[in-house]
Amino acid sequence: MNLLRILWALVIVTTMSYSCFSQKTFQNISSRNGISLNGTWNYIIDPYQMGYLDYRLKPFDESATGKGGFYENLNNLEKSERAEYNFNHEPTLEVPGDWNSQDEKLEFYEGTLWYKRDFTIAPETDKRYFLHFGAVNYESHIYLNGKKLGVHKGGFTPFQFEITHALVMGDNFVVVMVDNTRKKDEIPTINTDWWNYGGITRDVTIFSTPKSFISDYRVQLAKNKTHTIEGYIQLEGNNTKEAVNLEIPELNIKASYNTDENGMVKFNIPVSGINYWSPETPKLYKVIISSESDEISDNIGFRTIATQGKDIILNGKSIFLKGISVHDENPLLGGRLRSEGDMRMILNWAKELGCNYIRLAHYTHNERMLRLCDEVGLLVWAEVPVYWTISWTNPETYKNAENQLSVGIERDKNRSSIIIWSVGNETPVSAVRNDFMGKLVNTVRSLDDTRLVAAALEVERHGYTVTVDDELGEKLDLASFNEYGGWYWSNAKELPKYSFEIKFNKPVVISEFGAGALGGFHADEDTMWSEEYQELIYINQLEMLDKIDGLRGMTPWILVDFKSPRRQHPVYQNFWNRKGLLSNTGKKKKAFFTLQDYYKNKFLD
Repeated sequence: MNLLRILWALVIVTTMSYSCFSQKTFQNISSRNGISLNGTWNYIIDPYQMGYLDYRLKPFDESATGKGGFYENLNNLEKSERAEYNFNHEPTLEVPGDWNSQDEKLEFYEGTLWYKRDFTIAPETDKRYFLHFGAVNYESHIYLNGKKLGVHKGGFTPFQFEITHALVMGDNFVVVMVDNTRKKDEIPTINTDWWNYGGITRDVTIFSTPKSFISDYRVQLAKNKTHTIEGYIQLEGNNTKEAVNLEIPELNIKASYNTDENGMVKFNIPVSGINYWSPETPKLYKVIISSESDEISDNIGFRTIATQGKDIILNGKSIFLKGISVHDENPLLGGRLRSEGDMRMILNWAKELGCNYIRLAHYTHNERMLRLCDEVGLLVWAEVPVYWTISWTNPETYKNAENQLSVGIERDKNRSSIIIWSVGNETPVSAVRNDFMGKLVNTVRSLDDTRLVAAALEVERHGYTVTVDDELGEKLDLASFNEYGGWYWSNAKELPKYSFEIKFNKPVVISEFGAGALGGFHADEDTMWSEEYQELIYINQLEMLDKIDGLRGMTPWILVDFKSPRRQHPVYQNFWNRKGLLSNTGKKKKAFFTLQDYYKNKFLD
């Protein structure tokens, strides 16, 4: 039988409405009772999408009339002896994990791949069940026991579908069609500078809740108020008008409320004696939220962040953000970060560098990474993949970008480490771009007014003057921008001659600078790709940047070398972006120690 027959034997579509974006995002999934579907999944490569499209390129699940098409194939399935595909005999991939790093023949693969996983469950009648994906890159179609649950777009954001009525007692199976094809109107668009890792890249979990449950909550310090905790609790289910409790035992807080007819209650609690969260003392408090039928707990830190003139104010004190940019990639093993051990390795390197701050570029990172930043004390710039050349005038593209931004905020709003929401990176200035990104800024402020909003802005050079007057900067809290003096422009030795004219009376944060170096390649400081040349650029960059009035932080590009199809030089790159301060083998380059020494001695007057 051909591919479409075997796939549709497993995926008998029940017509239902579904969206390219999933229902409201749940946070703190790990605190729920659940079954992990991580592990070994069988897969079938389908570059022509034969399992999804008929020969006229029409999706089978849009023409499920019961006559002809795949239904006819299913009726004849048992008569066929030409079985060309069978999930049970197909190869396997580990989930979570991208397919590119797990099979050599898939390294450059962009297209469609089908996953299947069997599992056993005994669903209880008094509970609701949800199938949750931490991330799938990029477009995914999800099926459970032959019924289509829905479609999701976005390679880095979590999503889930309720499966209460689709589960059966005993044996069940999930089928996921994943397509990581780059497309002009998607977020990100076709052109990026990172590897397009396809697959189910983060955890898959089936979790259960009571019939009425706590679906959302926010517990944070009020904006600019160090002695007021505010937030809300949201219930979902048949009995949403209930009594709910909020407890923070260490702060002697135990408050009770009644939700309204929509299951919502907002609260405002005076508080004293808080040990504020900071990089030096990343204090987390156990927060317990309970209703008549449900209970959930979280570890939450409390801190304030604001700007005042050209200062960034953390908990009432000016701070310098000693940072570094990072990708969601394990350079040693290859592919996306898959485990807590992978993530701790990255964060330990950042802490060793002397960082109190990291930029999680250029997309929404794993929730576990944010929780680890809370734990170890690293402030975070969190970003959405509005990157380079987006389809600025396409309404669906904007809807996609806004959705990914909103989902990231929904998921991570209680993470004390996040101080900055970024709406994009290096986007060329134009009226339509300003409108697109300006609306994203408005979305952030409507969802979360307690954090800063930024973007990596464009700059211009005139002689030895670097000008920052990108119109978008008027709407942002930081004058933040990328610049690559000594690498993409100028000579490394001329960098101290440059000065900056920055239009905005705001704190200056350099979101990127850097240079490539092949780890272990040594030469004189005039030889590009040598560690010595990279070191010289860092030395002269730091001298140049220190002259900026209002310089309050930086995240040089980047902590570790990472894979990129754009970087093809056979000697120095070989499909690696070599701007890392560590090589892809984990070796520290000379510039690592230059930046480490700078951070060790960098203090605000």
